[in-house]
Amino acid sequence: MAKTSRKINTQKQAEGKPYAPDEKRAFDLVMQLLAIPGASGDEGAVSRFVVEQLKAAGASDAAITSDAAHRRTVIAGETGNLVLKLPGTQRKARRLLVSHLDTVPVCVGSRPRRKGDFVDSADAATGLGADNRAGVAVILQTALEILRRDLPHPPLTFLWTVQEEVGLQGVRYLKKSMLGGPKLCFNWDGGSPEKLTIGATGGYRMSVVVRGLASHAGGAPEQGVSAITIAALAIADLHQNGWHGDISKGKKHGTSNVGVIHGGRATNVVADEVVLRVEARSHDASFRQRIVREIEKAFQKAARAVTNDSGRRGSAAFEGSLDYESFRLPQDDPSLAAAEKAISRLQGRPLQAIANGGLDANWLCRHGLPTV
Repeated sequence: MAKTSRKINTQKQAEGKPYAPDEKRAFDLVMQLLAIPGASGDEGAVSRFVVEQLKAAGASDAAITSDAAHRRTVIAGETGNLVLKLPGTQRKARRLLVSHLDTVPVCVGSRPRRKGDFVDSADAATGLGADNRAGVAVILQTALEILRRDLPHPPLTFLWTVQEEVGLQGVRYLKKSMLGGPKLCFNWDGGSPEKLTIGATGGYRMSVVVRGLASHAGGAPEQGVSAITIAALAIADLHQNGWHGDISKGKKHGTSNVGVIHGGRATNVVADEVVLRVEARSHDASFRQRIVREIEKAFQKAARAVTNDSGRRGSAAFEGSLDYESFRLPQDDPSLAAAEKAISRLQGRPLQAIANGGLDANWLCRHGLPTV
């Protein structure tokens, strides 16, 4: 009976009719994935779940590989990027389907529940984690249906990346040779199934260390140089001059954010050190660099402005790196054409979009794999 079912499905596919997936099984799969903890760097459990599902559906050990990207990332992770590679039953170009395994920390402990047509977390203090367990489920279910039902397909590579939420770290250090040279590439990462992201901004992250001079805040505050004061002046300068938040300078546009501040030891001590984490984003690489320079100038200016009673000043030091470069697919990109055709075939309306956040597609494009 199972063989007959596979034969019928294959025949429908050959006739050009859309294949009807098992939606109940797909829903059950995403609910299981949502409940597995897996913040960035801690993707081991969800990676093992994906591997178990693939092997239960008939994937061979040889078809499943992983790399050591987690040994090069900023966070010391549990596991690397996971790949399933299938030879095609059709003579067509190899396709790459990508999704990231990790979720943000607030989603650890998610208890997914269905309420009518919606799913949320039963714990109001915990996020659901649909970014990006929904994407993980989409491409995993695709692989499982192909394996279980012996469906015809082009050569396929499935990629589940790690540490996407902390600066696209997994895909940045991806072992590209595992992928088998795909020609069409698709990245699932939230949003409407009709939305096709054809470009995304580039992001730069930096640490700013402001150093002052400690003194007793009650007995001799004039002898101190407050690192907190320096940081406050710098942030105020950036805000007042339009270099913090949404940034528009003529035809140039970008964003910046001071997102984290740590400093000080006690209320009765003039703070001698503050560490800040800052980001700058823009689709225009040169303007993004300008934003970074303006951030550095603001902190250097503030350090010069704060002195103690003997004229001593503080300092500001910077350390940063490019998280991901921006990309923009041309209108004649083959992956874009294939995606638009697939959506239209399902009576959808393809909608092109540009993202102001980073995606695994940013680094895939840098690796020479244009991805929608």
